[in-house]
Amino acid sequence: MIDEVKERALSELSLINDAKELEAWRVRYLGRKGEVSKIMKMLPNLPVDERREVGRKANELKEILEEKFEEKRREIRKPKFEPIDITLPGRPPLLGRLHPTTKILREICEVFASMGFEIVEGPEVEWDYYNFEALNIPEDHPARDMWSTLWIDYEDPSGKTPMLLRTHTSPMQIRVMEKRKPPIRVIMPGKVYRYEATDATHESMFYQVEGLAVDEGITMADLKGTLYEFSRRLFGKERRVKFRCDYFPFVEPGVEVAIDCFICRGEGCRLCGGSGWIEILGAGMVHPEVLRRVGYDPEVYTGFAFGMGIERIPMLRYGIDDIRLFYSNDIRFLRQMR
Repeated sequence: MIDEVKERALSELSLINDAKELEAWRVRYLGRKGEVSKIMKMLPNLPVDERREVGRKANELKEILEEKFEEKRREIRKPKFEPIDITLPGRPPLLGRLHPTTKILREICEVFASMGFEIVEGPEVEWDYYNFEALNIPEDHPARDMWSTLWIDYEDPSGKTPMLLRTHTSPMQIRVMEKRKPPIRVIMPGKVYRYEATDATHESMFYQVEGLAVDEGITMADLKGTLYEFSRRLFGKERRVKFRCDYFPFVEPGVEVAIDCFICRGEGCRLCGGSGWIEILGAGMVHPEVLRRVGYDPEVYTGFAFGMGIERIPMLRYGIDDIRLFYSNDIRFLRQMR
């Protein structure tokens, strides 16, 4: 009987390659109710001479099975390495790529840097003063309705104005002019936030680039020349660009710069709202009141400012019809943007 148990146990053990099956084998043969234990429980019922012989063989069986069990457990735990054919070509590593927003942002910065603009960055959590007041938008001004603001519940003991998540990168105009004297030529990229419903052309968080130039004798011709050059460099000479009047509290006069729709070529589609044109940025001459706020004499200095949403640029260039695709984390979409 003992020899039969030994032969059966070792035969089963040789076929096991899984830790779960091995544990089941241990319980079946070495557990408290296993085959070895059953043999041990039979010993009191055997004659004395036979009891000694059977007991010796049972102990030997237990030792052998425990030893073989440990060997098999070490074998299963040992890492298994596949043979390597060194003559085969290696697998190329998976390479990441820049997010389309980051790629376009860098391109824009390169274009303006080549025209002499410095790149500066500022805080995303901003004071009401810099986001609105200093930009010629007082508390009771109806223009505040243009920005759906995310306010922060914080009161500063020093008495400063309320805090918010900046709704545009324009506050950096004031911060830069407070610390510097003309001539100034800067662009300010960064994230901005709006409390508004999302659709094909609107998101609650997106990127903007703000530009500012202040010096003696700057005119609207300088603004148009700069933005025409930017448009040609980024979109190509074949694209049509037009300026049309618009209103922004911190510039006077204000303009909107639009480019013919990439998808419909001016015929009208969902992306352009049927107009054939898509606004890419707002701009204008810096308002005299804004210059006075920072201690500049508007009789001596003039300047222009512009701001654009970054996501609109790749939408135009690649024919993307929904801004929400940029931040949905769909790897299928991102892999297309090379």
